[in-house]
Amino acid sequence: MAELFAYTDGACSGNPGPGGWGVLLRAMQGDRVLKERELSGGEAETTNNRMELLAAINALEVLERPSTITVVTDSAYVKNGVTGWIHGWKRNGWKTSNKKPVKNVELWQRLDTAQARHDVHWEWVKGHAGHPENEKADELARKGMAPFKPSNGAGNRGQA
Repeated sequence: MAELFAYTDGACSGNPGPGGWGVLLRAMQGDRVLKERELSGGEAETTNNRMELLAAINALEVLERPSTITVVTDSAYVKNGVTGWIHGWKRNGWKTSNKKPVKNVELWQRLDTAQARHDVHWEWVKGHAGHPENEKADELARKGMAPFKPSNGAGNRGQA
């Protein structure tokens, strides 16, 4: 039986600033890749945490039917939030333990809804540490950010 993995990452140029998210979806059988799909997107003015959340959300929302999936992220914010903090936030009406509104609440609610359809296992990996799939997700996040980054100077005459 195939195993499904989503490697997710977010990137931001400035925080806030232009940002992007990336997902490498992979169906595996043992060490063999059966199917692979790449997703990316971005926003003109955002934060790194929002992009990390959108990567995980898009990984889960794109699945057409309920699935068992391992989501691999380099974001402790996403992993700790979705596996721990979210339960208290929901009990407290989406407020933190010190009664402040949860930041990015609409994205946390969207992630909560998206993961409810699936059997999700969450894994954290160290970012920028040579993990090939995490590096690919980072590349996709930078690709998603690219359309929103300002060009390097007004005098750019078509140079790459």
